[in-house]
Amino acid sequence: MSVLVGATSVDEAINGIENLHRVAGLDQQVIDAAKDARAHLLAATRRLATEEAEARETEAATAATVAALEAAQREEAAALASLHASRSANSAEISTLESRARELAAAPAPSTSQSGRTLTVVATGYSLAGYTSTGVPVGYGIVAVDPSVIALGTKLTIPGYGDGVAADTGGAVGGAHIDLWFPTQAEALAWGSRTVTVALH
Repeated sequence: MSVLVGATSVDEAINGIENLHRVAGLDQQVIDAAKDARAHLLAATRRLATEEAEARETEAATAATVAALEAAQREEAAALASLHASRSANSAEISTLESRARELAAAPAPSTSQSGRTLTVVATGYSLAGYTSTGVPVGYGIVAVDPSVIALGTKLTIPGYGDGVAADTGGAVGGAHIDLWFPTQAEALAWGSRTVTVALH
């Protein structure tokens, strides 16, 4: 109304009204742009909040993984230390047993009545791991005997086998029966059981 009242001519009034329409259109564009900018800002804010939450979850999972790896590393180090300690103890025990075996093999026969004589026995091959009844580890040349027939520590020469020492006993070894140790089951089976005349030294 102020445009119409203040106009001095119809043309001036029409121009004034058109100018008002243009200004109103520009104001609406500014409002629409502001609404679009607000919507984009809200979307970006929500996206950033989601990404931040995901980053926190990833950080927590990474920290848990690192803690688990450190715990596993500590357990592995403890197990390795225990293994080294066991290995050292085993090495010492093996050295002691080997020394005892050498002493036993070098010891003279306890009964001089057996020295230089022969004895016919049934000899059976076996191939079991472990230690003898005297505490020495099994090995080639270890002979299981009945101590009432062949004294422990007696050296023997067995045809087809070689030299040995009476260093073991067993429930199945009685009387004129001896067991000969072989490194493999195949060799023990190949020997089987046979009657031989052994020399006692």
